[in-house]
Amino acid sequence: MSAAGAEVLRELHLVRAGSRRPLVLPGPWDAASARAFEAAGFPALAVPSAGVAAALGHEDGATPAAEMFAAVARIARAVSVPVTADVEGGYGLSPKELVHRVLETGAVGVNLEDSDRAHGLEEPAAQADFLAAVRAEAGGELFVNARVDTYLHGHTAAAAVERALLYEAAGADCVYPITAPAGDLPEIRAAVRGPLNFLFRPGDPSFAELGRLGATRITFGPGLLLRTLVHVGELAEELLTS
Repeated sequence: MSAAGAEVLRELHLVRAGSRRPLVLPGPWDAASARAFEAAGFPALAVPSAGVAAALGHEDGATPAAEMFAAVARIARAVSVPVTADVEGGYGLSPKELVHRVLETGAVGVNLEDSDRAHGLEEPAAQADFLAAVRAEAGGELFVNARVDTYLHGHTAAAAVERALLYEAAGADCVYPITAPAGDLPEIRAAVRGPLNFLFRPGDPSFAELGRLGATRITFGPGLLLRTLVHVGELAEELLTS
């Protein structure tokens, strides 16, 4: 899809922002789940690194880059809708190599995290520089979603806003304060200009209410895979006791 697919993805975000109806992007973990979500009518998909890791037998954050890119490529080949992929912090690749590897999969969007388990939060200016380099390398061919991990490290909405503004200025198309509570959305929405990604978890308000609070885009991380595994476990019990 390349640039055309990235523009489709941007337009989907803009339309939802104007209507306050959030763009709901299911997170497939393999080609079969991607086809199921496409068949249900979703206009785009967001591949979660944690979901792919679980499907491939890895711990979250421990998937080798080559395996992640191969999994994303299988998903992108399986569907005709735009696919955006979480590639964690970029696997230590240079912006040029990272953009090349992502585009090679057929994905038209990328999610980039600003912390890791080993070193914690990246210095915000350094992360903004990295995002700016990715944007310069990709041009319009990738929709860049900048994940803000401050809530994972015990910070408040103010810290998330500070990073989100830096990342927007660096060229990010969307900012993603992961695990932000729904109640903080209005404060973040008032500060940022572009699309705002919200991680949906059981017990959160309805999609419509999240849109009213300021979410532009809703993703699930590995949540849909985890729900599916509950059903697989029930099926396994039924087979065992039949």
